Amino acid sequence: MPSTVIAPLKIGDLIIDPPILQAPMAGFTNAAFRQIVREFGGAGLLATEMVNARGFVWMYEHEAEHPDRLWGVGDEPRPLAVQIWDNDPETMAKVGKRLVEEYRVSVVDINFGCPVRQVTEKAHSGSYLLREPQRMHAIISKLVVACAPTPVTAKIRLGCHPNNVNCNEIAKVVEEAGAAALTVHGRTAADMFRGNADWDRISEIKAHLKNIPLIGNGDLDSAEKVVAAFERYNVDAVMIARACLGRPWLFAQAAAALRGEPVPPEPTLQEQRDVMLHHYQLVVDRFGEEKATILMRKYACCYAQGKRGARHFRTHVAKVSTAAEFHAVVEEHFPLNPVQ
Repeated sequence: MPSTVIAPLKIGDLIIDPPILQAPMAGFTNAAFRQIVREFGGAGLLATEMVNARGFVWMYEHEAEHPDRLWGVGDEPRPLAVQIWDNDPETMAKVGKRLVEEYRVSVVDINFGCPVRQVTEKAHSGSYLLREPQRMHAIISKLVVACAPTPVTAKIRLGCHPNNVNCNEIAKVVEEAGAAALTVHGRTAADMFRGNADWDRISEIKAHLKNIPLIGNGDLDSAEKVVAAFERYNVDAVMIARACLGRPWLFAQAAAALRGEPVPPEPTLQEQRDVMLHHYQLVVDRFGEEKATILMRKYACCYAQGKRGARHFRTHVAKVSTAAEFHAVVEEHFPLNPVQ
């Protein structure tokens, strides 16, 4: 049971309760995944996959269908955040304005944390921009004006490299530019996802913010760790990322723990398999059998992670291309025995 009452998170005029956020993750947090998370409950704010702002503008100008990464956004419950990335303030503002006016999103989040080479070195976006605070300021301030009164938030890392940790400076820039909240992943870009997130560093940032909330992110893979993050560190909210991909019920467990209630047990392995099959059907309904089956391979691997026989299952599910093959592999190989 937490030793103190955890207050809701306030992003602008938006109240997020519980203050547990689902991280935007490219290739994973699509509408099907978000629906599964909502069915379990516990996430105060959900987010889309990150959207390439420049690509979105091109599609709009050429009257193409909106990006797959915005599938479901128009119809699903609120609150909902959409994360966008690029390095051009005008492009970002144009996309932010459309997201607010046409999609009615609750929050527009800016990705300043992605460490993937295609985004950083090739597009000079994501975590690359941590070395250009003035450009970050320009992007945020333009978006704030374009999206008003919808709040604009930013997600960063500690810095580009362990020898160049500048998150305290960046936090001031983010707030001065008008952002309504700051999320910090406790690694540098060079760390990628290696090692442990540095929550002490995250916590230190709070002293450099005047009025906006600080959201901590990194290595939260249990309800106990979520409670500990609030008790030990100076954060206003937490964001759960990779750990939820195969365990979308983690938010419900964490929310119960924050309320001081008994933590719901892990679903049985049979129940977990049923969740995965439900997830698969949602993807099939949107994309059709062939594309959905290929998309579902990586999700299936997440659901199996940490289970006895998971490697064997991954080997087989990585080859499926039809619904019949997917169901056959799940029936024969999905791990139904606990790790021993």
